[in-house]
Amino acid sequence: MSISKELVKLILQKDKSVADNTIAQQIAVLRRESITKPVITVGSGTCGMIAGANETFKAIEEYITDRGIEAQLQKVGCIGICSMEPVVEIHIPGKTRLFLKNLTEEKVNDALDDAFHHIVPAEHTLMQIENGNLSAWPNVPNYNNVPFFALQNRIVLKNCGLINPYDIDQYLALGGYKAFIKTIRNYTALQICDLVEESGLRGRSGGGYTTGKKWKTALFEQSEQKYLICNAEESDPGAFMDRAIIEGDPHRVIEGMAIAAYAIGATKAFVYIRSEYTVAIQTLDTAIKQAKAAGLLGQDIQGSGFNFDISIRKGPGAFVCGEETALISSIEGDRGMPETKPPFPAKQGLFNKPTVVNNVETLANIAEIINRGPSWFSAIGTEKSKGTKIFAISGKIHHTSLVEVAMGTSFRQIIFDIAGGIKDDKHFKAMLLGGPVGFCLSEKDLDLHVDFDILRNHGLGVGSGGLIILDENNCIIDTLKYYMDFMQYQSCGKCIPCREGIKRLFEILTRITHKPLNSEDNSTLERIKGIIQLEEIAQVMKATSLCGLGQSVVNPILSALERFKHEFEEHLYERKCQAWICKQLRTFTIDVDACTGCSLCARKCPTSAIIGSKRMPYFIIEEKCIGCGYCIDACKFDAVFVK
Repeated sequence: MSISKELVKLILQKDKSVADNTIAQQIAVLRRESITKPVITVGSGTCGMIAGANETFKAIEEYITDRGIEAQLQKVGCIGICSMEPVVEIHIPGKTRLFLKNLTEEKVNDALDDAFHHIVPAEHTLMQIENGNLSAWPNVPNYNNVPFFALQNRIVLKNCGLINPYDIDQYLALGGYKAFIKTIRNYTALQICDLVEESGLRGRSGGGYTTGKKWKTALFEQSEQKYLICNAEESDPGAFMDRAIIEGDPHRVIEGMAIAAYAIGATKAFVYIRSEYTVAIQTLDTAIKQAKAAGLLGQDIQGSGFNFDISIRKGPGAFVCGEETALISSIEGDRGMPETKPPFPAKQGLFNKPTVVNNVETLANIAEIINRGPSWFSAIGTEKSKGTKIFAISGKIHHTSLVEVAMGTSFRQIIFDIAGGIKDDKHFKAMLLGGPVGFCLSEKDLDLHVDFDILRNHGLGVGSGGLIILDENNCIIDTLKYYMDFMQYQSCGKCIPCREGIKRLFEILTRITHKPLNSEDNSTLERIKGIIQLEEIAQVMKATSLCGLGQSVVNPILSALERFKHEFEEHLYERKCQAWICKQLRTFTIDVDACTGCSLCARKCPTSAIIGSKRMPYFIIEEKCIGCGYCIDACKFDAVFVK
């Protein structure tokens, strides 16, 4: 089904009474209020594909073909609960929408057999979306009663996983692009800036700067050309919200960009996205083409005189290109290198023209603010942090997921009530907020609320929204070492504090997680000197680095030193890692009474650190041992143990 330009105009009219019955029926089908044949959707975002969604899709396709079932089979984005992918929705005429979890290809036939015979596939049942006009599935929880969804406030994510991202018709039928048409027909650019500023929307990329004020700065600049950039670089390896939004609801981002461009006087926009986000790029490219075909992008949009086009620019995936000036350099064709500010991009940005850079989540809020009004948005959240925030939760968590909560929600509620708590009933140890340039928070911080200013008062920040959970089996020092190892290859190398500082921090952390090799070298002294220098180097980097990368990369270390000082001391002085993660700190020994002399451990040892004679007890030469643990795995008599 394809809605023509005339139908687009009809859907966007306030008075729907002029619609004839055929069009009304089409809209009802698109809204899934009334369907004449089954509709089956498969969550096929990146997380879904990793879980086997493509194979599930093919299995469903074969199922309906073999049985001659006339059904619509569609791919949708992630609904947010990534740990339950592949998620499949079955909507049978007359019945409510039923969602199934973990439906891998080998389980498709049995589950669909049950569903088409109006039997609930109990093993895979997740929820249903109740509708008073449709028959409900018995003993299946409603969407609003599932804790994962009930405790969220889904504004940006409200369509993700529920609509076909490759079909502009569904977005239009649900009221999509109304806000944009309302904007270009009824408001001046300054009025839109005022509305967004009044709403209290702040940038969701971590800085928290007031969006309306940034727009006004660009609006008031005199220039024959201005630009808008949607930052979808998403450098944080623990974050995936921007990717999921684009994969699940690309037109929401496009509509937000169109409104933002109108507000600042821009006619050209770029979406800067990392090249490995292939699904997101394909989805967005399709959506842009559809919007152009529908007359919602291009020249003289809807007869308003407003011209606007969007182009996609693929980035190399460099962490530093998440910084706005480095991003701009990359779009211009140069190496992604940060520049000193001021001037800020809103005054002098892309090609030296006024440029506004907003991230995906920020722009995805705009249409709802225009549709519902700034007072509606400002009523959500806290006094100074309005609206919602999306978090990508991963690590040792029961539900790896994407959640959207009102500002003011506590981290405890996000982790334990929404995401299901720590996996395998382990003890919570820490959470890493904002990725490699974020903060390391302890159990004492769980009751802090998501609020730009509250967190800033505690020396913290929301960051990008990546939230990685650690349990008792994780080592803080090892995690920091991983971050520094990752970041030393992400620095652009332009300034010495960042370029050399990260390498030095990594060296210090590496020494802390290793035992001194022998008493004759000065490695013990280096370990002690290193821990003394750790905070000093971090503070120098924070004060003197050119851009946000060098200034913020030390945040995990400084926050960990404050909250997990005992773990640093344990590694340094006791030469012990309670989590048993730092292999080089483990001391292995053989119980001579239990050892049978089978020599399996010696044969498995990669450094020949185990010596002995067959049928006699073996011994470990500590100086040669690298702590790999192969000897424990090889021993069948429990003779090898760790001190």
